Amino acid sequence: MFFVLSGWLVGGSLLNRLDTHRAIANYAIDRATRLWIVLIPTFGAMLLFGLATAALDPTRLSFGPDNAYSAAAFFGNLVGLQNILVPEFGGNFPLWSLANETWYYVLFPLLAMLFRTRSALQGALILMALAAIVHFLDSAILLYFSIWLLGAAFSRVRIECGAFLRWALFLALVATAVGIRLKGRNDITVDSFLQYLLFSAIFVLFLSSMQYKRQRTRSIELTSRIGLFFSEFSFTLYVLHIPLMAAFLHFAAPVLGHGRLDPNRPMHLLVYLLLYLGLVVGAYLFHMPFEAKTYRVREWLKTMWFAPSRPARA
Repeated sequence: MFFVLSGWLVGGSLLNRLDTHRAIANYAIDRATRLWIVLIPTFGAMLLFGLATAALDPTRLSFGPDNAYSAAAFFGNLVGLQNILVPEFGGNFPLWSLANETWYYVLFPLLAMLFRTRSALQGALILMALAAIVHFLDSAILLYFSIWLLGAAFSRVRIECGAFLRWALFLALVATAVGIRLKGRNDITVDSFLQYLLFSAIFVLFLSSMQYKRQRTRSIELTSRIGLFFSEFSFTLYVLHIPLMAAFLHFAAPVLGHGRLDPNRPMHLLVYLLLYLGLVVGAYLFHMPFEAKTYRVREWLKTMWFAPSRPARA
């Protein structure tokens, strides 16, 4: 679902403005700011968590690619090299998906330029870049790029249908998800690709069927506002929730003990709820000085980068 939505939104937005001035340059700035404005401060916070929980030794600076807290892991995770050349930074395992995303962000504009270029030299250079990337990446990342491309392709498709078909597609989507969860494979590998391709095909059909205008009501307005509120710090929540949860549990260990929470004990359910709310609130507060400023930083960079050079004074 994440890769389909990324292809739909990111790939679709590039297709929308591919004929505009500086489309690729604007796209590159948009993608870099989207990732780094969140990742850099998150990695800084993870270093502080590591120091506070004694998971990191401040007297030993490491550059080794096998150390999750090393400088190599820090910069490698910024450019999508986790699980390729370096581990996920600080053991933050959700970062695995950003390796896929980063390379999909690179591969898609290269493909778009390849099909649009009229220069034989430029086409040859793009093919060489694509070949180098394909040789460098593992088969699972490349295979799941087709699902990302599926989302980008169906962002161009609009299915005119009634409510019955939309509900049928939605129920088929839910049934497929439940079936995969209960009977399928729950990993992102070559062996699990076909089940996720089936899910993604139903998902893009459902998304395409939902592109229709409907009357704005109070309930729709409220739902849109709630969705917008949570979407504004969703990326921060995604990359921060594991280290934040580890920090919470570390400092709460004297009270909770070191055992697992028991779902049969009401007090433990309350603890779980408090931890859950703490993660959401913590991510929201953390996003305010960083992710919330993404568009402002993005526009500032574009202004600085694309500003016309001033003539030198005589």
